[in-house]
Amino acid sequence: MVKVMFLCTGNSCRSQMAEGLARHYGRGVIDAYSAGLAPAGVNPNAVKVMAELGIDITGQSSKPVDAELMGSMDFVITLCGHADSMCPSTPPHIKKIHWPTDDPVGATGTEEEILSEFRRARDEIAGKVRELVDKLGG
Repeated sequence: MVKVMFLCTGNSCRSQMAEGLARHYGRGVIDAYSAGLAPAGVNPNAVKVMAELGIDITGQSSKPVDAELMGSMDFVITLCGHADSMCPSTPPHIKKIHWPTDDPVGATGTEEEILSEFRRARDEIAGKVRELVDKLGG
């Protein structure tokens, strides 16, 4: 299995969704992890929109970057510019990829408008996760 860590600033939304999507679509191919530069807790709206796909991320937690764990990865994927620029240096054997995804956490409006932004981010990340699974032979 290929070990992949998804990084964001808060490890509350995008990286949590990416971890859940990779565990779901990459079952048997990807061993998925996520972390944040400043963990902020799992966002309830991320949990809600993932549940719409039948993916339960309630057991996931917001975690800081663990340098030792990150050093054991095959891929480190950043989902925001801050994580990309501030990502701790990785050994040469780790492939670093950047998937810039607008953060839905700052969305305003009605509950439905806010959830729509979370769905947009989820669906964008899901497409990239599926592409990665396909490239890895899953």
